[in-house]
Amino acid sequence: MNKSALFHQFVAFTATIHQVTHDLTQNVNTANITPLQYKILEYIKVSQPVTPTEISECQHMSLPNTSRELRKLLERQLIEKFNDTADRRKQYVRLSKEGEKMMEEAFACIEERFLQLIQHATQDDLKDIQHALTILEEKVLQQNG
Repeated sequence: MNKSALFHQFVAFTATIHQVTHDLTQNVNTANITPLQYKILEYIKVSQPVTPTEISECQHMSLPNTSRELRKLLERQLIEKFNDTADRRKQYVRLSKEGEKMMEEAFACIEERFLQLIQHATQDDLKDIQHALTILEEKVLQQNG
């Protein structure tokens, strides 16, 4: 197996994933929040509870910029902060009830678009796609953190 060719295929694949993700999430009704705020909320939704540092690292933002965006989301009552019970200095962030509602609506819209992408896939195709995603998650995308 030519690992260099595999790497180039992976780079092309990740570029395609970014484009498809952009297309799926474009113009999703999210209560007039910025695309960056949406990405933060999406990360919180799938990973909560998270720390501001985890958000900062995932979004490739400075911690002060992350804190500013979190403050805006807190003011809009889309997230809530809480302290670690074992270490009161450590803060976590999770979606508020309003944030959960908004993200559920956004995900429903995105799911509808995703279903349109796979509308012509056979049951065998769907099983293959699910298997491929599982292999990618387990062998390539797993994070050792």
